[in-house]
Amino acid sequence: MKPAAISVRNLQVQLGGVQVLKGLGLDLHGGRWTSLVGPNGAGKSTLLKAMAQLLPYTGGINLLGQPAQSIYRRSRAQQLAWLGQGESGSDDLRVYDVALLGRLPHRSWLAPASVADQAAVEQALRATQAWAWRDQPLGQLSAGERQRVLLARALAVESRVILMDEPLTNLDPPHQVDCLRLLRQLAADGKAVLSVLHDLSLALLADDLIVMAEGRVVHHGACSDRSTHRALEQVFDHRIEIGQSAGHWICLPRL
Repeated sequence: MKPAAISVRNLQVQLGGVQVLKGLGLDLHGGRWTSLVGPNGAGKSTLLKAMAQLLPYTGGINLLGQPAQSIYRRSRAQQLAWLGQGESGSDDLRVYDVALLGRLPHRSWLAPASVADQAAVEQALRATQAWAWRDQPLGQLSAGERQRVLLARALAVESRVILMDEPLTNLDPPHQVDCLRLLRQLAADGKAVLSVLHDLSLALLADDLIVMAEGRVVHHGACSDRSTHRALEQVFDHRIEIGQSAGHWICLPRL
């Protein structure tokens, strides 16, 4: 197997004097879409923020074989894209300009957008079906439409690693399906994709599942493996069960 696109070793994070992440480790490989799940307070968002270098931590995080902290910030931003939960943007900015922010790591200071920048932005906005609004101010869009623009901003980076915390926020079911297809296509293009998803049935559509509890990774395996299903049921106190419908694994409440 190829070296991991991003790897974590003995990762620990304290927030407000509370140990949130407790020495966890994992490897993410290019060409795989991985979903991250777990009960509330498990540390999922904290893990993504630490991997994106947005929180102080102890332990090791390697990005494409190098210690992430040692990589020049601009180079790191070219290789790792981040979409946080509940992110906002300036309401006065045009949709096109919001997506263009994803190209900042590739541009010199005050340099105009290049042909490559423009092509990447158009491709990202078309992929999220937001191209038609490119000249509208962000503030005129609905919450779901804004989310699609913010997703386009992350895609415009054209990074090899993509971290997404609840990318389906505010999306209606058809656009949730579109987003999940997009995540699968990104993985098919060779990228390492990690998404936090609260809907367990949707999370099970990924290639792999990371199950977290109390600041630790308790399981990391293929979504199709029964061991993954057992770990998922256990971490939710057996109040759910994993079954199949129309050829897909789904999560059902155990009443």
